[in-house]
Amino acid sequence: MATTLLSIRGLTTVFHCRQGQIEAFNNVDLDIDQGQVLGLIGETGCGKSVLGMSILRLLPPNGVSRGQIIYKYRDLLGLSPQVMQRIRGAEIGLLPQNPSASLNPVLSVGQQLMEGLRLHRMIKKEKARVAAQTLLGCYGLRGFNNRYDEYPHQLSGGMKQRVLAALSITGKPSLLIADEPTKGLDGVARNQVVALLRQLTRETKMALLLITHDLKVAANLCDQIAVMYCGEIVENGPVGKVLVSPLHPYTQGLLASLPENGLHPIPDYSPGVPGDIQGCRFYPRCRYRQDKCSCQTIKNKRINETYVRCLSASEGREN
Repeated sequence: MATTLLSIRGLTTVFHCRQGQIEAFNNVDLDIDQGQVLGLIGETGCGKSVLGMSILRLLPPNGVSRGQIIYKYRDLLGLSPQVMQRIRGAEIGLLPQNPSASLNPVLSVGQQLMEGLRLHRMIKKEKARVAAQTLLGCYGLRGFNNRYDEYPHQLSGGMKQRVLAALSITGKPSLLIADEPTKGLDGVARNQVVALLRQLTRETKMALLLITHDLKVAANLCDQIAVMYCGEIVENGPVGKVLVSPLHPYTQGLLASLPENGLHPIPDYSPGVPGDIQGCRFYPRCRYRQDKCSCQTIKNKRINETYVRCLSASEGREN
């Protein structure tokens, strides 16, 4: 039986600004089991990346999270900054979405890997150098001995992403949060990153939270899929259920908008401020909407192995 590694309950993150309080997402419940790959998918701006940063407690000063983030029986929101700093990297790793901005431009690739290894594994300089070279070789950098002394600007986008992947596991984390790891990459580089992430999870047995809007990448990597819309998880279930027989109209719309499915876009656009909406947040764009959907609180219901936040969702409804 799978053991839950991370359990999120009732998590809400808001940002305080001059215009007032802006909600990034609301009342999120999510579980990640040990060794599981969970894909968090949805349109740009729905709150996916903010959720990842909330788990790591890397929000800007005006960001506030409420609820529970239970990791290995400890609530991360209740830990001191010093304890949380020790958990980041060592136990929960981050693979950020912008490799060019995430790598230090004035340090060589090898120096950056050595720093991570010495910090998280507490090993001496020479051992760290050997371990850094091994990491580069294991994760697909050809001619890794030469790459060791190169700087980020000398690497391609795909190579930078591989270096970031190696950096993200220098502490041997139990959970890796990968935030849009294929964003901005061409098809070849994207396939290489997907293969790299698959290799990482298989070899290290760590859990992976994959934040992406790329449904093909999610289908290739994930065991479980959580669909986020306008700051809420609207569907959550096994990848074979959610991406093959989706129950929520929004998930159906995402799949219908893919080129291979005819490029049928979802009408209108996602609202920008989730806190201003009552009832179902997808109501204005939903083809199955009913009057009660606009004013009634929508709760998750379980249909077989999938949880869906929709009043009209049923096993027999045609997509």
